[in-house]
Amino acid sequence: MLLFVGLGNPTPDSENNRHNVGFKIIDSINKKFSLSKQKPKFKGLLTTGNISDKKIYAIKPLTFMNNSGICIRELIEYFKIDAEDVIVFHDDLDIEFGKIKAKFGGSDAGHNGIASIDKFIGKDYSRVRIGIGKPKGNIEVADYVLQNFDEEETLGVEKISKDITDSISILVERKLELFSSTVNNK
Repeated sequence: MLLFVGLGNPTPDSENNRHNVGFKIIDSINKKFSLSKQKPKFKGLLTTGNISDKKIYAIKPLTFMNNSGICIRELIEYFKIDAEDVIVFHDDLDIEFGKIKAKFGGSDAGHNGIASIDKFIGKDYSRVRIGIGKPKGNIEVADYVLQNFDEEETLGVEKISKDITDSISILVERKLELFSSTVNNK
């Protein structure tokens, strides 16, 4: 049993923000693998199904980015999911746009959604960090992550989503380095 978490903010005007790339990945996984219809549960939108013979729960927290851990803790306690069986998809400023890095554990690196999850379940879970690049010019980081992707970036996010879903069986087996390498070489 695994829990996929996509980080983002639940408001309609946030849908195409850089900070919402985790939501986009969960939507892509739900569609490709025909997971159940999203239902509001555990302060998030929950879907379930199977991928590579593993039971999968996938959630988009509705608690806003900075409180994502509240949703995750409720869900893992209810279903008795170990933190080691949680995989979080989120944006990362320190990675070039379109690149992916999967890893187990580590610091929050200033990402408030990750800091919230760390607070509520610890650091022993996997992260799929999706590069959104750094802001150019004098734009503040908080403003940059809340901006919408431009047209070219939107196409890039669609490719990233496809590459991730096409390689999801590697991620389900938690071969994180192989997953990163496979996705980045498509």
